[in-house]
Amino acid sequence: MSARHRHPARLLAIILLATSVVSTACSDADGEVVKATANGMTADETRLDVGTTPHRGGQLVYGLEAESDSYCLPEAQLAAGGMAVLRAMYDPLAVPNGKGGYSPYLAKAITPSNGYRTWTIALRSNITFHDGSPLDATVVKNNLDAYRGKYKARDVLLFTFLFDNIESVEAVNELTVEVTTTVPWAAFPAALYGSGRIGIVAQKQLDADPETCRTNPIGTGPFRFVSWDEGESLKVTRYDKYWQKDKSGTPLPYLNAIDFRPIPNSDQRLSDLLQGEVNMIHTSVPTDIGTNLVSLANEGLINMFATANQTEVQYQMLNASKAPFDQHDARVAAAQALDLNTINQKANKGSATVANGAFAPGVIGHLDDTGYPTYDAAAAKAAVAAIRSSGRSVAFRIVTDADPSTIRHVEVIKQMLETVGFEPTLEVETQEDLIERAISGDYEMAVFRNQPGDDPDSNYVWWYGAGNPVNFNKFDDPIINANLEKGRSTADPVERRKAYEAINRQFGKEAYNLWLWYAPWAVAEAPNVHGILGPTLPDGSPPAKRIVTGHPLLGIWIDATGAAR
Repeated sequence: MSARHRHPARLLAIILLATSVVSTACSDADGEVVKATANGMTADETRLDVGTTPHRGGQLVYGLEAESDSYCLPEAQLAAGGMAVLRAMYDPLAVPNGKGGYSPYLAKAITPSNGYRTWTIALRSNITFHDGSPLDATVVKNNLDAYRGKYKARDVLLFTFLFDNIESVEAVNELTVEVTTTVPWAAFPAALYGSGRIGIVAQKQLDADPETCRTNPIGTGPFRFVSWDEGESLKVTRYDKYWQKDKSGTPLPYLNAIDFRPIPNSDQRLSDLLQGEVNMIHTSVPTDIGTNLVSLANEGLINMFATANQTEVQYQMLNASKAPFDQHDARVAAAQALDLNTINQKANKGSATVANGAFAPGVIGHLDDTGYPTYDAAAAKAAVAAIRSSGRSVAFRIVTDADPSTIRHVEVIKQMLETVGFEPTLEVETQEDLIERAISGDYEMAVFRNQPGDDPDSNYVWWYGAGNPVNFNKFDDPIINANLEKGRSTADPVERRKAYEAINRQFGKEAYNLWLWYAPWAVAEAPNVHGILGPTLPDGSPPAKRIVTGHPLLGIWIDATGAAR
């Protein structure tokens, strides 16, 4: 083990040294200084003058919070790290844009008809996969069939429920696919993005044996796969036949190569960035975003983009099929036991926004008051005592990942639950194993972060009951089911908002999750690295300013006047 991995505590000294350095300020499009605010949020990426011409060349080393165990996309269970890698090697049919909607990407148009029950996907021409095969309607049809569990070569779990509403997929001609749904599906383009988990896979990978499909990615993305040393490094190199160019006609991507490295310890990721071991990281640790990163960005020692725009929620997920949380009184007592403001202060130095529901501000269905139980330790204590006296158990496991920042806030939660009489024990897992346990239901309470600010219809896959194996909470709630169906089937924005507000209130009433805070996300770069949000989208829309489901990598560039790390 190297010295840098033995001493993550050196981070504080490095930050103190770094923030004492005077540097040149970065500027926005108007030439004004772009600075992070006190809570770490930035109006845009801190960077050199946007008029600076991007340079081609150089290698990026990207420190990720974790890696996926598979890049066989229809079968993969991708968290944030896996979604970052996906954007390098694969393209989706649609992507979120800066207008709050979705733009065609590999598709040049996605058009509804028949009351939103028929969707015509017109593909762009002259796009090839990394193995030289063409993107055409047949391979897109086969991909969509694979994701919905209708392609015999692939064994799919998660996405069968995401695409359960699809009745048929047909290749109309070489570049046109027609999708027919069982009920109207107004948010279908959002489903084609799948919260950053959907990419179009080459036919060769789609038909490969399980291990080859898992470890040999073939997409149409800006970078093609080179090698994967699992747990250490996944390397990609520029795909010279990539289909996109920037506004000046320069072929994208700008970088020669990217080396993705999983670094689960958030302190270590930031330390590695400052020491030059990596030159880009992502993080959702509020204390890093609101303190360390904001200081470094405002001193010009890093470039940074941080946002809570349409973000996801950090929470403790409860298993509604196992004692004690299979009963409403135990779930409410657990919610009442948690002083969210104190947790936020101790875990995040108060830098996050406390949550009381499933949808962050700016997302359809967000409510300032969801009816979620407020902090009341006395009521929680009385409820736990009553549960004990009835002969029911108040013991349970809290499953958490190993990141120090997560352990810190879970320890605070554990103490609060113990104070009112619950008997929690901690079980620490890797992020990948935690997800596996959530899928299998092998937990009572688990650390989780989900519901990113896509169209709320994307939560159908997680929350619809009726035996859905990826409803990790294991509830089957008729009110939630009915409003998920309503929100999916109507295009009326008022009716959709009412449906998702009803879902939010039902979560508040039933306390299926213990909401904590709306998770900010940040990407931080070495000072000579730029382009986090990427270029204008192919349809002319601005890129989305949310990074919770990953960000494009084709626009990242390294300033040739500064040494690439």
